[in-house]
Amino acid sequence: MKKKVAINQKHGLLNHARQHPSPNFDERPKKDDITLIVIHNISLPPGKFGENWIDKLFTNQLPKNKHPFFTEIYTLRVSSHLLIRRDGEVVQYVPFHKRAWHAGLSQFKGRKVCNDFSIGIELEGTDDQPFTDIQYTQLEIIIRQLHHAYPSLKKGNITGHEHIAPERKTDPGPFFDWKRLSIALDKDLPANALLQI
Repeated sequence: MKKKVAINQKHGLLNHARQHPSPNFDERPKKDDITLIVIHNISLPPGKFGENWIDKLFTNQLPKNKHPFFTEIYTLRVSSHLLIRRDGEVVQYVPFHKRAWHAGLSQFKGRKVCNDFSIGIELEGTDDQPFTDIQYTQLEIIIRQLHHAYPSLKKGNITGHEHIAPERKTDPGPFFDWKRLSIALDKDLPANALLQI
């Protein structure tokens, strides 16, 4: 029997995710202030998929000499709550009720420091390639569970990193299908999430 996707609210963990705890988190300024979902993309090295370098980045174990790009980022202390890999595997790094370090300098609807009140979800991918069907399926299931577990999440407050940090970031990029997500969730998510800011 297939295990139903659910969130343990006491521990802030998704039951079907592989748990790979990151040390890069802290307490939210207001424990129950979870009102935004931010969608990102990530690939390490850039444009390469399927290896474990994202796990290593989010746990401060990225070896600087394994790829030229790693010399630029191996000292970063970053994390996200979840990663959805291209094959649909879900990895959790930070419990949802804790503050992950995914958004950096950011603003949403006049509120700054989006890490304080958001959940970050990474999709393994790039700005210039379509995401996989299973990634969208997993994302849709997870968002529904997040809305169920955290009623403070306003159902239209889903945006991209590029929209809360437009001077710095471009992800999830032009290949992310906002319309598809909007239809799947039956929510009015603007195709141009800039309208949300």
